[in-house]
Amino acid sequence: MKVVCAYCGSQAALVTGEVIYPHRADLREKRFYLCAPCGAYVGCHKGTLNPLGRLADVVLRAAKVRAHAAFDPMWQGGARRRGDAYGWLADQLGIKKKDCHIGMFDVAMCNKVVLLCQRTPIEAREAA
Repeated sequence: MKVVCAYCGSQAALVTGEVIYPHRADLREKRFYLCAPCGAYVGCHKGTLNPLGRLADVVLRAAKVRAHAAFDPMWQGGARRRGDAYGWLADQLGIKKKDCHIGMFDVAMCNKVVLLCQRTPIEAREAA
């Protein structure tokens, strides 16, 4: 699989977690795509070489963490199924559900996710 960095145009290399997280023994066997020139990386879906999203630099990785922290409680508590929560989010963002994947979002879209989740009462999110 060819993964190209959107930041610098270089081809990312497939590496193990030992390269990305040398201090984390639990991640050593996981696979990642790493753009060596700029340091952007993305993990792979478990058991595959398919990226979990787009290559991300430190700013985008932080934005994705914030987006997941704001959004994931909507479905992780069991009140809603994950797919239903993503359907709600897609509707709120005005995108198709199949395109609603935080791993593919840019910083601006991640920030929208955070704002939507902060502005939406928990009852409305649970009814998604």
